[in-house]
Amino acid sequence: MTPHIEAKKEEIAKKVLMPGDPKRAEWIAKTYLKDAKLVNSVRGMTAYTGYYKNEKITVFPSGMGMPSMGIYSYELFKIYDVDTIIRIGTCGSYDPNLSLLDVIVSKESYTMSNFTISFNEDCHHLLASQELNDKLLKVAHNKNINLIPCSVYTNDVFDPYIDFKSFIKKLPYNIQISEMESFALFYMAKMFKKEATCLATVVDAINDKRSLDAKTREQSLNDMVIIALEALTV
Repeated sequence: MTPHIEAKKEEIAKKVLMPGDPKRAEWIAKTYLKDAKLVNSVRGMTAYTGYYKNEKITVFPSGMGMPSMGIYSYELFKIYDVDTIIRIGTCGSYDPNLSLLDVIVSKESYTMSNFTISFNEDCHHLLASQELNDKLLKVAHNKNINLIPCSVYTNDVFDPYIDFKSFIKKLPYNIQISEMESFALFYMAKMFKKEATCLATVVDAINDKRSLDAKTREQSLNDMVIIALEALTV
């Protein structure tokens, strides 16, 4: 047990699917996992462990932002000996070639945050696990799902709350999409020599002013969940 996770060590699988929202974690577990059991409810972070094609899988929410992702991924990797975490979530697109509901996989994550300064390291660029990404891309291809490798910016601020058109001009990198958690996950994976990557669905796009409702956002998870679960059984 940790200050944030009440599960017994054996109740957490070696492979973890990590949405941000606890409600999404519950939906995924109850929709896709067999014999799903609630293993954590501390601070409302409802996590479940069950089976997908006889593979033991835990679905554990990360919450929003790098500090929250950092806490949960740190404890899962270090205390619970988790080997693999795939983040699944939503993102905004800076790339005019991307459209609403496109599904992306992160090749790399950049940030201008000082997140790593707390760990006595000034790091702003990290790669996702190529091995995991290869599995995800193979599964997507076999299921005729268009999975697009992208460069990701992990922001401390929700894009619609800022003048993001001016903001992206300041970025020193060729960024295609933005979200708020993957860099922290990749850093923890690097720290503990574990595997991690990020799948995301585009729900805000620079070239599309439409707004997706909560139900559409939830349903858009289907392709991501299937890709991730299938890859975790390979």
